[in-house]
Amino acid sequence: MKEPSVNVLGLPLQPCSTAPMTGFFRNGCCDTGPMDRGLHTVCAVMTAEFLALSKYLGNDLSTPRPEYGFAGLKPGDRWCLCAGRFLQAHEEGAAPQVNLAATHAITLQVVPLEVLQTYATDPAGKPE
Repeated sequence: MKEPSVNVLGLPLQPCSTAPMTGFFRNGCCDTGPMDRGLHTVCAVMTAEFLALSKYLGNDLSTPRPEYGFAGLKPGDRWCLCAGRFLQAHEEGAAPQVNLAATHAITLQVVPLEVLQTYATDPAGKPE
């Protein structure tokens, strides 16, 4: 079971990435549901700075893990990031860019829209 596929702009949730395949449900979208305790709902564009911070904090997203079919992320890859980790990266000054059209609305329970808009890659999501 999953939550309705709506983005932070109130529109249909757009895909985040299929190469690499991302999302809690591994469907390429940052969909979520009751089983997704980490809220993997922020469609983030990886940066070297963020990947280094994540590794330092104990979640190494850059090292390949072939036993799990995970090639490792590199700068420029899009990934459904945990909302709490995104907020932490923002507070540490190392937040990645965000595709708002592909970021699930439930993210707003953790991260204010104004914060997400600061890192928006999509012009429709930037404040005027």
